[in-house]
Amino acid sequence: MVGFFVLVWIALVAILVLAPEVYTQTLQEVDGKRLAIEASLLIALSVLIAVILVGVFRRWRWTFWLVLIAFLLGVLRLPASALQLAGMMPASGPSWYEALQGVIGVVQFLIAIAMVAGYRKAGVWGEF
Repeated sequence: MVGFFVLVWIALVAILVLAPEVYTQTLQEVDGKRLAIEASLLIALSVLIAVILVGVFRRWRWTFWLVLIAFLLGVLRLPASALQLAGMMPASGPSWYEALQGVIGVVQFLIAIAMVAGYRKAGVWGEF
């Protein structure tokens, strides 16, 4: 779980550095304030990830259920990414970004399945 969130944060920073247009295009750059938009996005997502990681380390029940539901719904990224790559839905970024979103969705779903297995075996935050 921790590794996943660390990799997601690293990917976020890498995308902001190497291809910032992915996010500024989505956030609709206003008055040339690209740097402010990118910094705000990075700060907001960093705080969110930090709170979730604290919840994981402290084994907060609400964090478990929040992450489980969000990760189970992550499987929806796969068909959405496939439809965007096929041109049947408007893409929210370049094709490599859509493919990355699909991969993230699969990984999220696999983690959610492991979380369910751990829950069935040992309760909230149980080992699987």
